[in-house]
Amino acid sequence: MEGQSADAKTTFDVFQWANSIDEIKNNVSVELFLFNKNYTPFKVRYSEVLTQTVRSMFMLEAVEYIIKEADKGLECRDYELTDGEDKVIYRIALEKVGRAETLLHLIEHEYKDISYFTDNEFEFKKIKGIIAKFTYPGEDGQKSFYVAKNLAASSALKGKHSWELNGESFEPLAADVAIKVPDGNECVITDGNIIIYNQAKFEKLFQYDYKHQLISEQKAKELEEAYSLSFPEGLTLNALLEEKKPLVKKLQAVEIGEMKQAELLDYADKMQLELMTDDQGKIIIMDDRDLGMFVNLLSEDYFISPVNGRRYEIKSKKLLDEPEGEPPRGIEG
Repeated sequence: MEGQSADAKTTFDVFQWANSIDEIKNNVSVELFLFNKNYTPFKVRYSEVLTQTVRSMFMLEAVEYIIKEADKGLECRDYELTDGEDKVIYRIALEKVGRAETLLHLIEHEYKDISYFTDNEFEFKKIKGIIAKFTYPGEDGQKSFYVAKNLAASSALKGKHSWELNGESFEPLAADVAIKVPDGNECVITDGNIIIYNQAKFEKLFQYDYKHQLISEQKAKELEEAYSLSFPEGLTLNALLEEKKPLVKKLQAVEIGEMKQAELLDYADKMQLELMTDDQGKIIIMDDRDLGMFVNLLSEDYFISPVNGRRYEIKSKKLLDEPEGEPPRGIEG
């Protein structure tokens, strides 16, 4: 799927897209992939008999909904403006939804390394969703778009424990596993955009929490303005925070910048923690562990007991009222 500039994403016309796909709907090829809760994709073979069914359940339903509802006032708005309205679909840039972007990257750039799914080897109960890749000839070569849906573990029937009704007779289920593909539209991914038909299902499918995303972006910006940090190539503070809701929540209770960098490093040394710095004095954040230590230091979650001299990490803190008539006292470490 070709990359698009920021301007192209902003001006993406979903109605024009639907009409263009409707015109070439009989000239598309389709591949199916399952993906698990880690967003690892698996190739899936399917019978030619199912080709038209796959096109209908994934492509045609999504395209025809837009075309039919356009005359009835259907609108497409930015996802950030969601308000649960009827007759509205939403658009968000693919690059903002990390799990979706990773999934498509693997399908498009690591295709040869993707395994075929077998329940004996991978277990269907660990599957998160199903995604169809549609490919068709464009003016500048092959083009593609994707349609993704949630797949609940309960949608699968194990052959060993299931029967099928054949006419008037029950018979053993012929397949190892049978699945029910959900109907209804959930989301389309095309031209660097995700078109969202069902907000709740989209958020569940890609574990996307817009409010958390906004807060993590804000906290990442505040931290990088207040402290000199160093990350491995390809890793960002925001990417780390997006995956760590507890750390973002903890940062909301911290006055970022109140503890200066030199004080934070002295605190880490005092607690004998391995918080490293580079040649420029920047704090090195290599992974989740380093980030957790850094945030815990900002939150002053480490202390040395004045009773036994041992170091502790405080999991939760409750501020106590000062005794009446006594000034506040600090804890010596």
